[in-house]
Amino acid sequence: MDLNADLGEGFGRWTLTDDEALLSVVTSANVACGFHAGDPATMRRVCELAAARGVRIGAQVSYRDLAGFGRRAMDVPRAELADEIAYQLGALDLFARAAGTVVAYLKPHGALYNRVVADEEQAAAVVDAVLAYRRADGRGLPVLGLPGSALLRAAEAAGLPVVGEAFADRGYTPAGTLVPRREPGALVHDGDAVVARAVRMARDGSALAVDGTVVPVRARSLCLHGDTPGAAELAGRVRAGLEAAGVRLAAFA
Repeated sequence: MDLNADLGEGFGRWTLTDDEALLSVVTSANVACGFHAGDPATMRRVCELAAARGVRIGAQVSYRDLAGFGRRAMDVPRAELADEIAYQLGALDLFARAAGTVVAYLKPHGALYNRVVADEEQAAAVVDAVLAYRRADGRGLPVLGLPGSALLRAAEAAGLPVVGEAFADRGYTPAGTLVPRREPGALVHDGDAVVARAVRMARDGSALAVDGTVVPVRARSLCLHGDTPGAAELAGRVRAGLEAAGVRLAAFA
């Protein structure tokens, strides 16, 4: 099982994520590419730290929404959105290569992540951007997203590798989607509960929804949000809990 977290979510003098501590725990790093958070210096630093620790680098792309942290819904035409995602991917790619590594996958952030669960047009824009990117080995860039989403369906149809992920610290609806952040039960705050949910997802492929029903979770990667208080400590507890349960942790890309 892969363990990923959002990193580089700062800007200028403002720092949100404890990148160094998280990079000692996770196997994959979703690095902000400047549209919801992150700046050139932050991207360079996180890429260098990730490369030194053998952590895979993923481009966490977003709507152009720095003020709203990428969590505000937006309507962006397909071609324009594809260009903006390609722009973010290219920026991170430069810093990854300068650090002696590569961008290993792409993952949408925030409102874009939620939108492409069902919106086929916006999902197609993300796929368009990924198809415009050429890896040195000629293979398509893996796309990380919610199992069953329009995004993963579109990526798979385009011949791209797809990776389903689950969220140990987020609430699920009975339909298997994430509870919107503004609704009760969206976030799981109890550390013991987060650890238990992570182990259940990794071993049993299921999670408890907010109404108590069991929903299937077909995931190769578990996500922990790096912007929550105590995220690095919680990530360490989750990793320890997974390993104690016999789950082998390794990057998918």
